[in-house]
Amino acid sequence: MKNNRHKISQVKEGSIAWELELEPGDELISINGETIEDVFDYHYLVNDEYIELLIRKSNGEEWELEIEKEFEEDLGIEFENSLMDEYRSCRNKCVFCFIDQMPPGMRETLYFKDDDSRLSFLQGNYVTLTNMSDHDIDRIIHYHLAPINISFQTTNPKLRCKMLNNRFAGDIFPKVQRLFEAGIEMNGQIVLCKGLNDKAELERSICDLTQYLPHLRSVSVVPVGLSKYRDGLYPLEPFTKDEAAQVIDTIESWQKKIFPEFGIHFIHASDEWYLLAGRELPEEERYDGYLQLENGVGMLRLLDTEVTEALEETVSDNRKRKISFATGRLAYPYICKYADKVKEKFPHIEIQGYEIRNDFFGERITVSGLLTGQDIIKQLANEDLGECLLLPCNLLRSGEDVFLDDTTVGEIETALKVPVQIVDEAGADFVAAVLGENTRKTNKRRTMYEQTDCSNCWKA
Repeated sequence: MKNNRHKISQVKEGSIAWELELEPGDELISINGETIEDVFDYHYLVNDEYIELLIRKSNGEEWELEIEKEFEEDLGIEFENSLMDEYRSCRNKCVFCFIDQMPPGMRETLYFKDDDSRLSFLQGNYVTLTNMSDHDIDRIIHYHLAPINISFQTTNPKLRCKMLNNRFAGDIFPKVQRLFEAGIEMNGQIVLCKGLNDKAELERSICDLTQYLPHLRSVSVVPVGLSKYRDGLYPLEPFTKDEAAQVIDTIESWQKKIFPEFGIHFIHASDEWYLLAGRELPEEERYDGYLQLENGVGMLRLLDTEVTEALEETVSDNRKRKISFATGRLAYPYICKYADKVKEKFPHIEIQGYEIRNDFFGERITVSGLLTGQDIIKQLANEDLGECLLLPCNLLRSGEDVFLDDTTVGEIETALKVPVQIVDEAGADFVAAVLGENTRKTNKRRTMYEQTDCSNCWKA
């Protein structure tokens, strides 16, 4: 194990660390005499009521500190690297990788391919397990870290090696078995690629994965995202309407088999399959508590429920507003429906919706999370946007006002000559924004389901 250096970046005023006069630039050497490998070691060891810290001050002095505190009481320290270790990059060359389908010239962090199991717990990322050693599995079991989110793609070892372009990619199932036997909760993902892991292979994968019930709580099936930048890459084709219907039929037939025995539906189709097939979304009960929401499974159904509940709690009045919203092609008809619900209760509010075509990545990309500022500006330049333009928070870099193409919210406001309001993800936030009552902007970016373990760029 390499010796990581854990430098403190911030000390919370009034905290234990602040009272001990720890400062930014100080370095944590050990806790209770044990070397810290990463953030999991730190949180595990710092929980005790009595701990001993070894700190190296910025001037080179070493302080031994004995601390008595409440169990699980935080020390008030933040580190320069929140993971307290280097991020592990992906060793695979997946045929469906979205990073490989991105144009040149974007900010450097968008091209980083992570496959780090620790981010699975911290951020909900999906990982292939190809980066994980026996030592990593030991630590997950020892700390009982859960849930871990796994990109299976297929349970056919030979096919998995082909899809991930990694000759060791078919060897993960003994690791999964160890996690299962230790009672570690897991969620799974299958990025479905036409002609590779669909049809009979999908049937095989679902069947094989049921053996990990109930600790494998859910598996989502999502369609591969195909941008226009695929020159020289594996020849993948989009699914047709009929093929999407076949995928849904396969998944729903397995749900009917699994639910009577385990009380959950287990295998789930992302919203895009239903939209592509022209079918109604499943009822809320079939989402098992929305375990795969970040993978686009049940996102639109939940939003419908939340909008309805929020409107039930409002009192109709005669307020007047003229506003607009813009979103991706996938969500557009549903957001229009929710806007109509608001207008029924507030008839003097005018809401104009705009479906933004993804020219940047190509028209096959329909999710709002992959829209760019330049496409929004170009397509709304001559439109009457009213007194305010509403945009969903998943367009932006997490916690910031920056789009994927580095366009800022301010630049859009300047170009379109209209204030922009970023709407948080809950249905209640949409209703409040339409009514002019929501001014919060947390900009929490969802992990879009086209961005798999090999292509997760949300943290960029």
